[in-house]
Amino acid sequence: MNVTLQNVTKVFPPRLRKEAPVTAVKDFNIEIPDGKLVALLGPSGCGKSTILNMICGLKEPTSGKIFFGDKDVTELPPEQRGVGMVFQNYALYPHMTARKNIEFPLGNLKGDAKLTKEEVEKRVTEAARIVKIEELMERKPGNMSGGQQQRVAIARALVKLPGLLLLDEPLSNLDARLRLETREEIRRIQKNTGITTVFVTHDQEEAMSISDMIVLMKKGVFQQQGRPQAVYDDPVNLFVAKFLGTPAINVFRGKIESGNVTVGGEAIIDAKGQPDRDVFVAIRPEGFVPDEKGSMTCGFGSVDVLGRDYMVVATHEAAETPVIRAIIDSDTPVVRNGEKVRFSFKKHKVFVFDAATEERIRLD
Repeated sequence: MNVTLQNVTKVFPPRLRKEAPVTAVKDFNIEIPDGKLVALLGPSGCGKSTILNMICGLKEPTSGKIFFGDKDVTELPPEQRGVGMVFQNYALYPHMTARKNIEFPLGNLKGDAKLTKEEVEKRVTEAARIVKIEELMERKPGNMSGGQQQRVAIARALVKLPGLLLLDEPLSNLDARLRLETREEIRRIQKNTGITTVFVTHDQEEAMSISDMIVLMKKGVFQQQGRPQAVYDDPVNLFVAKFLGTPAINVFRGKIESGNVTVGGEAIIDAKGQPDRDVFVAIRPEGFVPDEKGSMTCGFGSVDVLGRDYMVVATHEAAETPVIRAIIDSDTPVVRNGEKVRFSFKKHKVFVFDAATEERIRLD
């Protein structure tokens, strides 16, 4: 099932009389393809969970429309949307076993949808098999790890055979090892079931590693969507470039002048045909190439050995941060000239943004 949001806005009333209303989501338009895992990604407070709650019906848009396929579900109650929801805190009943927790949603089915005891058992068993918790079915949540509880929560969402699965920061309560294992499980489950899945997270590594598509947000406003690698390689604005990537992209204050992009007075790449103006120059860590005749001169800090790569830590007076980081293949020598090191660049890893609008300037 594909999901479409058309011009969706959500405004919350002020909590105090003197405060202004809060626009959590503004004029939001996305299409979530059928059978794909899509990550809503952005910093905390950007409106991701609000969008998820509007998709499942827990919140109603102030304006705009939500479609499941060709069906307008904007005013449809949550129980009629055929959606499975997994929350950050799992929301399991502590006095019930895993089996009873998974079974619980099926007890609310009425009329033609009501299942026989045998059908319930078949559904519960299949959901447990998908998330690999067959041996935990008689345990209560207090006797399970966080990762096991999360699997029970996912099974409970799947047992309804939803057309859409919504995951709201499902890994944030897990430790680092369990986060890695569980996100891989989520990807496996989504691939095996083929259910359209929307995954809310503020963790860009998490989103990029398991998603078919990412949707980036900032302060309730859509920024960019696409395949994770495509968005990483082709950011439309400075926010997107800075939000994606570990280590973070290196950002410099620069200028376009006389057909060149300059940083600290050094011309680093061509900008033929572009008018002179102030810019931000953003360079991915893997875009630096040590070069004795390179176009950018930096202060040398250190070389950290990472195994297959080096990380060269350097400084530059035009950089936004105290240090800049360059990831260099370990076969490439790093030649210092006293306390200086020079770099040339892989041009496709260098992005230029207008200093006033922070929108991308595309160079030929």
